[in-house]
Amino acid sequence: MSATDLSASPSAPARSRTVVASLRLLRSELRIIAGRRRNQAGILVLASVPVLIAVALKFSQPREGRGPDFISSATSNGIFVSLTALSIEIALFLPLAVAALAGDTIAGEANIGTLRYLLTVPVDRTRLLAVKFVSLVLGACFGVLVVAVTGVIVGGALFGLGPTTLLSGSQIGLADALARLALAVLYLSAGLAGLAAIGLFISTLTEQPIGAMIAITVVSTAMWILDGIPQLEWLQPWLLVHYWTAFSDAFRDPIFYEQMRQGLLVALGYVVVFVSLAWARFTQKDITS
Repeated sequence: MSATDLSASPSAPARSRTVVASLRLLRSELRIIAGRRRNQAGILVLASVPVLIAVALKFSQPREGRGPDFISSATSNGIFVSLTALSIEIALFLPLAVAALAGDTIAGEANIGTLRYLLTVPVDRTRLLAVKFVSLVLGACFGVLVVAVTGVIVGGALFGLGPTTLLSGSQIGLADALARLALAVLYLSAGLAGLAAIGLFISTLTEQPIGAMIAITVVSTAMWILDGIPQLEWLQPWLLVHYWTAFSDAFRDPIFYEQMRQGLLVALGYVVVFVSLAWARFTQKDITS
């Protein structure tokens, strides 16, 4: 056995132990997130929106040109209830859910005094930050999935499911439509991952989770406002929220990937920048509580 083999062999069990410890920490983090009453209440709020939309459409006739592009199609196929709900919730409720989760990641732990004890286990700060971010992304994905699945179930119950007429006018089968809906869910989850990265960074700057949550919500809302000002057209492609509504391109024939590709690149840029800033801040932060 060479010297290289001798030096490399101990690292494999060490890496394995690191992965196992990280997964255990991630499971613990997800249990904490799922166990919080306010997060459970937030999930109920997210799920209530497609229910309200479906009931409202069932007992009313939407007017031409009002609301999202999907709303006029919702009464003919329940899958469009999901798309309508996603197009409404992505502007406020889903970012608010991410803000609530992100505010608790670091600031919440520091506020209740558990962060200091967690780091004395010991847990490597970089690994802890990575686990916190992954839990945020999974939480965001779960929130989007709740909206989509609830919309399909309620929309299917009230309006039925079947062959789906796309926004381009062509028709596809239900299985293909559900696959496109899954693509829209993944795309929106990736976009919200960028907001989660911003939230993670903000959470490292304070020990007040409510303050972090408000700041993240303000950032998201400000981006939507800036994105709606025509004079700022030069800035808008750099805004995280600018491409979020491109998830609707999954329901065109053929699928318009260009805007979605741009949205993924912008989201990736935000993740790289703000996770790096969060790492730089957190690894140098003096944890006193």
